[in-house]
Amino acid sequence: MKINAFSRLVLLAIAMVAVSGCSNIEPWVKPYERDRLADPIMALDTDPVSSAYIQHVYEAREGARGGEGAAGGGCGCN
Repeated sequence: MKINAFSRLVLLAIAMVAVSGCSNIEPWVKPYERDRLADPIMALDTDPVSSAYIQHVYEAREGARGGEGAAGGGCGCN
């Protein structure tokens, strides 16, 4: 089945209209709605203090091998 030039033009026009409907100039999150995103309930971490401690221990332990980019000898001293 061959598609003639007119059919290609129509399909191209339909595709362009469909793709242009996806573009939106306005931001998805309005400035007055951004405070909701900063709410602690939106954090991926349930206990940030504990996670910071575990991350510090991990960086100190893996420092000798270069894990997480921390400098040090792996002894835990800063």
